[in-house]
Amino acid sequence: MCNAEAPSVEVAAQKFAGSVNVIGIAWQGSDQSMQGFIDKHGLTFPQVNDDPAEIFSRFEVPSQPAWVFIAADGEVQQILGAAPEQLLDDILTSIAT
Repeated sequence: MCNAEAPSVEVAAQKFAGSVNVIGIAWQGSDQSMQGFIDKHGLTFPQVNDDPAEIFSRFEVPSQPAWVFIAADGEVQQILGAAPEQLLDDILTSIAT
């Protein structure tokens, strides 16, 4: 997630709360810079610092921003780059149902 996406991701996280878990994964930077990003954008969903890039490696994500969606049946969908708000809403809607 990037600065431009953060507000729409927060809206989506609130909209789908209880049916989809939205978790932010930060790859590079200190805990302090991650907290600054969270505070700047008023993010309320969980954030994880993946400084060793274990999560990024597991899902073969080469850089940020990127998205990994995991459905209840275990199906994984990946988007490299920013996700437009409507695409994010469409994917989360399909996962929630």
